[in-house]
Amino acid sequence: MSASLLAVVLAAFMWAKLEVEIEGKDGWAKNLPTWRVEKHVLLDIFLNGRALTGYHLWAFVFVCFMFHLPLVWMHAWTWRLESQILGCILLFWVLEDFFWFMVNPHYGWRRYRRQDISWHRRWFCGLPADHWGLLLMSFLLLALSYART
Repeated sequence: MSASLLAVVLAAFMWAKLEVEIEGKDGWAKNLPTWRVEKHVLLDIFLNGRALTGYHLWAFVFVCFMFHLPLVWMHAWTWRLESQILGCILLFWVLEDFFWFMVNPHYGWRRYRRQDISWHRRWFCGLPADHWGLLLMSFLLLALSYART
């Protein structure tokens, strides 16, 4: 595993641990004091029907910013690097979500299933359906970035 992918895995694990401390057993910021948009056509497209919360919006923005920060420090930007970063961000969120369930004492492997996780409405082959799409997009972006030399 390359150092950058190992860093993504470790970052996702650490973010999952942090998020379990924040959310506890109630995922998707269910009981956090934050604003929520429950219904919108874009939520069906981008969040698989889940609500958008202020907590998640700022988490997404922060992670996206942090993944791009090395480019700011290096004063470098290319389509290849952007493709790598976007692929890693998508992989980060899939891994983070999976780790959230694995490290959360209220879930774990035995409760990683549709009937115990109300905010993941659609499942396919044992995973939330949107994870498959995000993994595919991540791998395509990463493959594209490595194919361009």
